[in-house]
Formats: sequence, C-alpha cells, structure tokens
Amino acid sequence: MLQVDVDDFSHLSVHEGHMNFRVDSESLNATYVGSYALGHSEQLKNKTGFGVVKASLGSALEEESQVDIAETGDQGPKYFVLTFVLCGVIAGVVLAVIAVYMVRRHSQIKTKLANIASASNDTPAVSSDYQDLCRQRMQSKASEKPEPLHVASRVGSVSATEQAIRSPSSRSSTSSWSEEPVTTNMDISTGHIVLSYMEDHLKNRERLAEEWRGLEAYEAEPNVITVATQAANTRKNRYTDILPYDHSRVVLNSATNVSGSDYINANSITDHDPRNPAYVATQGPLPHTVADFWQMVWEQGSVVIVNLTRLSEEGVAMCHRYWPEEGSDLYHIYEVHLVSEHIWCEDYLVRSFYLKNLQTNETRTVTQFHFLSWSDLSVPNSAKALLDFRRKVNKSYRGRSCPVIVHGSDGVGRTGTYILIDMVLNRMSKGAKEIDIAATLEHIRDQRVNMVKTKEQFEYALAAVAEEVHAILKALPQ
Repeated sequence: MLQVDVDDFSHLSVHEGHMNFRVDSESLNATYVGSYALGHSEQLKNKTGFGVVKASLGSALEEESQVDIAETGDQGPKYFVLTFVLCGVIAGVVLAVIAVYMVRRHSQIKTKLANIASASNDTPAVSSDYQDLCRQRMQSKASEKPEPLHVASRVGSVSATEQAIRSPSSRSSTSSWSEEPVTTNMDISTGHIVLSYMEDHLKNRERLAEEWRGLEAYEAEPNVITVATQAANTRKNRYTDILPYDHSRVVLNSATNVSGSDYINANSITDHDPRNPAYVATQGPLPHTVADFWQMVWEQGSVVIVNLTRLSEEGVAMCHRYWPEEGSDLYHIYEVHLVSEHIWCEDYLVRSFYLKNLQTNETRTVTQFHFLSWSDLSVPNSAKALLDFRRKVNKSYRGRSCPVIVHGSDGVGRTGTYILIDMVLNRMSKGAKEIDIAATLEHIRDQRVNMVKTKEQFEYALAAVAEEVHAILKALPQ
C-alpha cells in the first residue's frame, strides 16, 4: 500500500499484540508510517485479518517504534454462515427422507387394511397382511423389551412340540420385572389401621376362624338362580353347584350367539358404581362355550383377561384352551389371532391377541395374564408373586373403564380371592377412609355365589393386602 521496500524497516518483531519496527529509509519516517497505518486500519484488516488499534512512536533515544494490532474475526462469519447453510441442507435432506418413508408406510398400511376389508380371509396374501398389521400394532404398543430367561420347562399349557415349531417373533421369555414404584393416594392413617387389623387377625387364629364362620353363614339377597338351571343351559355349566345369580349374570346378545342363547356362566362384579362393573367373574370355558366366552369379551368391551388356572391339574380338566396355540382360530364370528406370548417368570406369562369381529370387521387388542402357580382350592406359596402379577395387570389396564375378565376353573375360589385383594387395594389407593375386608367379601358374594371358597384363601387375601399395604406405607413419606 505504501509501495516501500522491506529493507526500509529493521528490528521487526511481534510480541503479545505489539509490532515493533525501526524506519531506516530517508524518504520515510516512523510518524508517517504510524499515521498511515491508523488511517488505513480497515483496509489492512480486510487484507491481512489484523487491525491497527494504536501507534506509538519512539523518541530519538528509543530504538524502535510500536504499532498495537488486534486479530479480526471478519473471516469467521464467512465460515460460520457456510457451515450453517451446509447443516441446514443436510437436515432438510434427512427430514425429507423420513417424511417420504412415513408417507409410504402409511400408504402400505392403508392398502393392507383395504385388502383385509374387501377380500376373503382365506386368501394367503390377506392373511399375511393381517398378521403384519397385528405385529405392527403390538410393537407400537410395547414399552418393555424382553430379556432372555432360561426356563427349565414350559408351562402345562405349552407342549414341547409347540415350543419347537413356534417362531421367535411370537414367543419369548422375559425375566420378572423389578419392583415398580407405587403411585397411590392411600390415607396413611387408614393404612396403619388396616395393617393393624390384618396382622391382628393373622396372629389371632380364633378371631380369624370366627370371622370366617360368619362369612360362611352369610346369605346373599337377592339370590335367585333360574336361568342357569334351564335345560338348554345346564350343559354350559362346568360345575352344577356354581351357578350365576339371575340379577347379576352377564347377558349375551342372542341374535349373534352361535346357539341363539343369551346364557353364559358369568357374573358382573361391581365396586362403587353399579352401572359400570369392575370385573366379570366366570368359569374356565368348556369346549362348547369358547365362542360364548369370546362373545362376552367382545360385548363387554374388555381388553384384559386374568386367567388363574392351568388347563389341567393332576389329569383333571380345569379349563379348555380358548386361544390359538399359534396363528389364528375362528370361534363362530370371532377370529382370535395370537400375536405374542411372553414368559415373564416361572409364575406367569402374558399373551397378546388380536380379536376381530367378522360381522363388523372391527378389531381389538386383548391381553391375557396367565398365572400358573395357584392350584385349585389352595393358595400360592407367597403373596409376592401374585402382587407382582396384579401390578402388571393393573399397569396394562390403567385408565380404562371396561371390566376385567377374571376366571379360574369354577370362577369363585381363586377368582374371588383375586378380586377381593384387587378391590380392597384399589379402594385404599383411592384414599378410602374405611376398609372392612369381611364386608367387602360379602359385597362380592352378593353378586356371585361362593366367592373365596376356603378359609385358607380368605387368610391368604388378608396376608396379601397386609404385605402390599406395608410396602406402600414404607415407600410413602412419613
């Protein structure tokens, strides 16, 4: 810029932002160079990236003059803008790819649904589409990933042959989940009172026996049973002494029933709202009542089934297999597709079904929780397994208003015990100030005969409630 030769300067040095120099030219002096640098600071900044902040001139006694310089950031924005633009382009491409994928996937699903609705269910392509949709729906709902568990043997309802032919996609084993945090509005003082009551009854055997004698003498009112004893219905009862009361029995739609009947051995069980049953207590289906069972599940709007029995015990049939071993089976107008089966632990497993009404082409997901460690007329070895099982059921059911289908073999012993435990704990979790276990059981027995069949089962219910209340109180801030 000055059109000077480098030889006109000597003692050039740069240190900590200062440039020192001496002018040795006869045609230049330090004053002119310093003034020129300050006056053309912007031009220097554009060309070199450095700006002149200050210039100071040495006296005749000083060896060098000094110019203070500062590095400019002008080049930075150019690279920043370029980087920003490139990132924006890449992000746009990624979003476009995702959008195209989602649109294509949605289009494929719509096509499959259209095929299923319009074509015959026997068509192989339609069957394949249907199974794909089943799996996609269940995968989108799943929030927990199974972990491998080596189980010594499969449960009684699953044979070794079945195990060999089933695909990994529909069968898996999972370990028992860890203790889940309990969310509850339980009144602490009520919890302590109930816990004290339970523990007192469990320790005082005579008091427990006296309370059970009172429950045995209890008679429900009303207690009329006429429909179950009609000739057309007697073969639909697994046991002749376990029949549903007329006033609380589940009434099927006879117009869509396989035999034109409205009867099934099942009762609605209400808690606080008589218009919205909390449970349906029923017997284990017989071979000729499976279609009735699925009709009940559909018409009740239920999405959860609690199965408390194995298919057989010591060679005695407890319950007919009412679900497909794999793939799908048709029960009158209800197609049931087994989507998955997970063994959570040795005590129970969970099955997911896709239930389709062939008359309306509507579909619904139903989950069956199958408890395996509870023999008829007995109790499980510990309360923990059943309490863990109950938490799993309630986690799946949370927020729904439809009844839970609960069954064992006769639909009163294990079924009544489970419902009693669940109803008491649900009342407490909602902040009930008073809990009377015996009165709660009487309320349940008003709706189905012989609920909780033995004193041992009643005692087990007390122990299970006490254990859960103790755990909740321990977890609550004191």
